[in-house]
Amino acid sequence: MGILLGSNMCLGVVIFGWLPASFGLEFWPAVSSMVAGTLLGTLLVAPLALVSFRTGTNLSTSSGGTFGVRGRLIGSMIGLLLSLGYAALTVWTGGAAIVGPLHRLFGLPDGSASYSATYAVLAALSVLIAIFGYRLLTRMSKWVALGTLVLMVLGLFGYAGRFSTVPVVDGGYLMGDFWTTWALSTVAAGLSGPMAFITLLGDYSRYVSPRRYSGAKVFAASAVGMVLGLLVPQLFGTFTAFASRAADDYVGPLVAAAPLWFLIPLLLSGVFGTIGNAGVLIYSMGLDLDAIIPPLSRVEATLLTSAVSTTLVFLGYFVWDAQDAVTAFVLLLTAIGTPWAVITLIGFRRCRGVYDPDSLQVYNRRSRGGLYWFTAGWNLRAVAAWAIGSTVGLLSVDTALFRGPLIEWTRGIDLSFVLAAATTAVAYLLLTIGSPQPVPEAADDEVPARAVSA
Repeated sequence: MGILLGSNMCLGVVIFGWLPASFGLEFWPAVSSMVAGTLLGTLLVAPLALVSFRTGTNLSTSSGGTFGVRGRLIGSMIGLLLSLGYAALTVWTGGAAIVGPLHRLFGLPDGSASYSATYAVLAALSVLIAIFGYRLLTRMSKWVALGTLVLMVLGLFGYAGRFSTVPVVDGGYLMGDFWTTWALSTVAAGLSGPMAFITLLGDYSRYVSPRRYSGAKVFAASAVGMVLGLLVPQLFGTFTAFASRAADDYVGPLVAAAPLWFLIPLLLSGVFGTIGNAGVLIYSMGLDLDAIIPPLSRVEATLLTSAVSTTLVFLGYFVWDAQDAVTAFVLLLTAIGTPWAVITLIGFRRCRGVYDPDSLQVYNRRSRGGLYWFTAGWNLRAVAAWAIGSTVGLLSVDTALFRGPLIEWTRGIDLSFVLAAATTAVAYLLLTIGSPQPVPEAADDEVPARAVSA
């Protein structure tokens, strides 16, 4: 639970609390949409902690028990995309949290040149730490989380005098009416938080001993950690968005409305918080791409993914609108991530949480065969169900960058999460009629001993 709390203490998570304000909601509806979305997403995502808890390996590898040892690459791809987007978002917000305070404190020009240089330096430092200083990074992450928590406490006092619950935008609701806009906020600002953990949650629970802790305790700790870890920074983002009247941008108005004494902790968070959190995400991206493209070394994969992430940062600053880019990112990834999570959980239920750890590692060893080989390493039924559910989800999203045709059938309300989850469950259950989940021959209801593996 502590890891989940600490890992979310960064501006890249705080900014999601600004989205409901930018959609035109008042303060309390903004809060309720985030709480509802976070709780709903946690109900789906928290059980994934039990998968790695039983297998002793990460969730992408564990999903090989359902998707096949090569089909697990779908999980690696989703994890790569999630880390890619959040790494870009972290550098994006961190750069603004550096340039803004330096402009107010020392008169640094706040134009494109300053932002470009800051983004480049942050990206370079993040990738260097991801490649050469990961042990330092893991030790530093605790201090970064603590520093961000202190920043939020100070911010409550610093912005309290400016706070107002009235909408920060003048144009009314983004989607034209209250409930449609509230539903969008529930998915984009609330549910998207837990969904960011669908491939990462197992990185924490894999190390928990099933002989010392029960599945119920692991589930409860994961659920509470996600809810608190996400809502604390996001609600701070909502509070400061209303206090600074942040409509079209978050960090800019935040800096402009900040008392002078608050700029120093904000600047420090922009530097160390960005390097720390982006470094972790870049490291994870390198591992995912290394799994997808075996000829690449970890260093090569890390450099390649960091280059793509940095490109997204510059596109976000020079080309895209902040609100549109963040909203589209979370909705599109939710549409393809939800089906993967649903299938993985159904597979976990069918095998009663009993896996063959050695067979799960077949692809990692670059070998063949095993219990989860299916058809050349792919469970085509699971892959087909994921493709069907993802297609329905993508056709149901509603963003400024892409509007799915099924939106007309849902009366303008973005139900991509619900439709993707339901379609995937039905498709997978129908496709696997007469095809039971592989279970080790010695499996019973007892938790098997397993070694933690990569």
